[in-house]
Amino acid sequence: FRRIRMEFSGDIPQNMEWRLQVDFADPNDPQFKDVYLGWNDLPFNQTLLVGNQKRPIGLDQLNSSRYNVFMERPLVIDAFTDDYRRVGACMYGFDDAEEVHWRYGVFCLENIANDGVYRGNSLQQGGYGRISFCPWYDTASDGRYYYHFATAGAFADPDGNVQPSDSNLNEARFRTRPEARTESRWLDTGAIAGANTYETVGLESMLNLGDWQFTGEYLATFVQRGSSGPSSDDLFFHGVYAYASYFLTGEHVPYERSSGTIGRVKPFRNFVWGERLRGRDSCGIGAWQIAARYDFLDLSNRDILGGSEQNCTFALNWHWNPYSKLQFDATHGDITNHRPIGGYTGGDFWIMGARFNCDF
Repeated sequence: FRRIRMEFSGDIPQNMEWRLQVDFADPNDPQFKDVYLGWNDLPFNQTLLVGNQKRPIGLDQLNSSRYNVFMERPLVIDAFTDDYRRVGACMYGFDDAEEVHWRYGVFCLENIANDGVYRGNSLQQGGYGRISFCPWYDTASDGRYYYHFATAGAFADPDGNVQPSDSNLNEARFRTRPEARTESRWLDTGAIAGANTYETVGLESMLNLGDWQFTGEYLATFVQRGSSGPSSDDLFFHGVYAYASYFLTGEHVPYERSSGTIGRVKPFRNFVWGERLRGRDSCGIGAWQIAARYDFLDLSNRDILGGSEQNCTFALNWHWNPYSKLQFDATHGDITNHRPIGGYTGGDFWIMGARFNCDF
């Protein structure tokens, strides 16, 4: 199982909300995801959330995993937003025309999703922010045509004193799986000794033209190292992805105007065969979507050889109805410039997978 999530949420009078989400995909090691309380209806259409939540950087990670086009997120998103959520306080807002959206907040760097305990220095934190724009949204077609672009950034103060037995997970470390849920991370810088600060900047763009969508992001991370590590040279890591998707049955990818993210696909006709629906015979084939994505990520610079990877992923999605779908992905990738593992510094691979998805 990739995800088995139970979610509870509600309102607290007069203008508060709360949410609790736990993932039981690993029965021996459940993890909490969103765990926060917040205040809404603040000035300028803003909401303040305090607790474990996503950090505001990267379109693909801010999208709900229920709505993403591909089974797994791109390499660069996983690498620079490791496990996505952290404990923090974040403000969310948008203008009255829903053309501008913003998020900004301060987050602890340690991931406490497993043990719920924060062991690091309280000053080892990061500031994150994202502002997105939707200058074109065709309301006459119910949002089948729109353009979105955004920029995001982060400044972090990690723990550069790397110790093998240290349980403090605040180090500067960037890693990712090969767009499949492998047990280990195939690209990994390891904890970077002497890394005192790092910054991440991102650019994103999304154009939807009816049943076509074109999306891409670029993220870069700059790491500053002090004299306490084996090297004082600064580091640079970066990555990019771009994809195109097309609905064979004519649907489109909806856009959430208040958050600057994508929404739930709704088939014109749900997948029904030989059943009576609302008192009349009906049949439908659901929504069929194809997509192709190119990914590149470089986590090797100077003495850090986390590896470089580029791959292409081809996807076929069959949406049975708005709440369930079947996904199939095939990925071919190539890894180079990796520190030696069993004498090898690179290699290529094929990964194919299918997923049945249901949420309610």
